[in-house]
Amino acid sequence: MVLKSNKESTIVAEGYIKDEPIDGDYKPEIRNKKGGWPPALLLLLNHGLATLAFVGVEVNLVLFATRVLNQTNAEAANTFSRWMGTVHLFSLMGAFLSDAYLGRYTTCVIFQFVFAIGLAMLSMTTSFLLLKPHGCGKLGFLCDSHSPFEITMFYLSIYLIALGNGAYEPSLATFGSDQFDEQNSQENSSNQSFYSYFYVATNLGSLISETVLAYIQNLGDWSLGFWVSTASAGTAFLMFLSGTMRYRRFKASGNPISRFFQVVVAAWRKSTVEIPLHDDGLFEVHGTTTTTHGARKILHTKGFRFLDHAAVITAKDRIDDPKPNNSWCLCTVTQVEEVKSVLRLLPVWLCTLTFSGIFLQMYSLFLEQGAAMKTTVNKFHIPPASMTVFDIVSVSFFIIFYDKLIVPLYAKLTNLAPTAPSDLKKMGIGLMIASIAMVTAGIIELKRKHHCTKEVEEMSSLSLLWQIPQYVLIGAAEAFVYVGQYDFFGTEAPDGLKSLGIGLCMASTSIGSYLCSLILTLVMVITAKGGRKGWIPSDLNHGHLERFFFLMAGLTLVELAVFIWFARRYNRISLERKEGQLIETE
Repeated sequence: MVLKSNKESTIVAEGYIKDEPIDGDYKPEIRNKKGGWPPALLLLLNHGLATLAFVGVEVNLVLFATRVLNQTNAEAANTFSRWMGTVHLFSLMGAFLSDAYLGRYTTCVIFQFVFAIGLAMLSMTTSFLLLKPHGCGKLGFLCDSHSPFEITMFYLSIYLIALGNGAYEPSLATFGSDQFDEQNSQENSSNQSFYSYFYVATNLGSLISETVLAYIQNLGDWSLGFWVSTASAGTAFLMFLSGTMRYRRFKASGNPISRFFQVVVAAWRKSTVEIPLHDDGLFEVHGTTTTTHGARKILHTKGFRFLDHAAVITAKDRIDDPKPNNSWCLCTVTQVEEVKSVLRLLPVWLCTLTFSGIFLQMYSLFLEQGAAMKTTVNKFHIPPASMTVFDIVSVSFFIIFYDKLIVPLYAKLTNLAPTAPSDLKKMGIGLMIASIAMVTAGIIELKRKHHCTKEVEEMSSLSLLWQIPQYVLIGAAEAFVYVGQYDFFGTEAPDGLKSLGIGLCMASTSIGSYLCSLILTLVMVITAKGGRKGWIPSDLNHGHLERFFFLMAGLTLVELAVFIWFARRYNRISLERKEGQLIETE
C-alpha cells in the first residue's frame, strides 16, 4: 500500500495525534495525556492473562474429549480442529465489526465479557454435569456416558469461549498499535515493536497454562483448571476496563464490505467508459479528509485496471460536492486502491493455510503421540500437553534474539548486507521449517513404535522428551510465519481495514483447521476401508501416524512453491508502486 505523504494527507497539530482519534466525547486526543506505553503495557498484560485463560481450555481439550466425553482419538482431534477453526473464524467476524461499526475499544469490551461468561459456563458444566462418577476423567478412569443436554451445554460453553476470544483478539492487537502514532518519529519505533511484544505476551500467557494448568488437568482435576481460567479471564477484563481513560480511541471506518462492492458495481456500470491516461481524470476528494473516516489517501497503482473504471469522472457525476451523490456510480481512487490491496493480499493469505493445520498438530496429534510414550523421568510424570512449553521457548527465543542472532546469520548465509529479511521472506522460511518439523515428527513416530513393549502394547518405552525437536522446529516456524504475517498484514492493509488485516491472519488458522480436519477425515475414510484400522486408530501402535505427518510435510512443500510464486509477484508490484510514489513526490 502506498500512502500519500503530502501535507494534504493528514494534519498533525502540535500536541495532537493523527487521524482524529476521539475520546468519549469525540474530541481530538492529546498525545501527552493518552496513549503511549502505559496503556499499551496494560493491554499486553490483559492479553497475557486472557491467553492464559484460553489456553487453559485449549491445551488439554483433546484429552478432555477422550477421557471425559469418551471420544476416540480421531473424533477428539476433529472436535479440537473444528473448535479452533471456529475460534479464528470469529476473529474475522470481530475484526469486521470493529472496523465497520463498533470500534476497537467497544469490540474488546463486549467480547471479553462473552469470553468470561463462556469460561464460567464450562467450569460449572464440568463440575456439576460431566464429571460423573466423582474422580473420573483420569488416565484409566473414564467418565460415564452423558445425556444430550449435558453434551449440548458443553458445546455451547466452548463455542461461547470461541466467540469471545476469537472476536476480540484482532481488535486488541490493533488497539494496542493505536496507542502509538506512526506519523510521530518518537512513537513510530514503538508502534513497529508492539506486534512482536503482543506475540511474546501470547506465548508467556500460554506458558503457565501449558505447564501448571496442563499438569493439574492431566491428573484429572478438570474443574480446578477451568475455574483458574475463569478467574484469569475475569481479572483480564477488569484490568482492560481500568485503562479506559488512558486509551487512544478511533471511530469505526464504516462497512468495508459495502465499500468493496461499491467499487465492483461502479466499475461494472462504467465498463465501457475509457480510462484516462493520467490520474487527474480519476476522482479523489480534496483536503485532509477522505470518504473513509480516519483513512489516509492512497496513490493510484497499476494492476486490476478494470476497477479503475469506478473512479472515472463522467458528465453525469457531481464532483463539486465533497461527498459524491452516489458511491455506487463513482468511487475515489483511495476506495479503489483499498479493493486492490485486499485482492493482492488474498493469495498470500491462502498460502499459509497448510501451515495453520500443522501448527494445530501440537494440540492434537502431537499430544496423542506423546500420550503413547514414556511420560516419566525419574518417577516425575510429564503431562504430554506440557511439551508445548518447548514451542513457547522456541518462539520467544527467535523473537527476542531476532535482531542480534537471526538477522546476522541470515545475512551471512545469503551474502547480503546485515538487513533483516522481508516479511514475505520470513513467512517462506517458516514454511520450510514447518515441513522439516513434520518430517521430524514422522521419524520420531517410527522410533516410538519400534520401542513398544509386548507387556504394555499401548505405551512405548521411548521417552516423551524425544518430541522436543519437533516442538522446537514448530516454534521456530511459528515465529517466522505468524510474526511475519502480523507485520505484513498490519502494514499492507489499508487504514480502514487494519483490524481485518490482523483478523485475516487469524482466519488463516481457522481455514487451516478445517482443512486439516478434512484431510484427516479423508485419510481415515481411505485408509480404514476393508476392515483396516486406518492410519490413526485408537491404538496408535496399530496405525501409521508417521504417514500422516509425512503427508502434511509434502503438502507444505507444495504450498511453499505456490507461495514463492505469489510473493515474487507481490514484490514486483510493490516495486512499481514505490516508483510511482517517487514520481508523485517529484
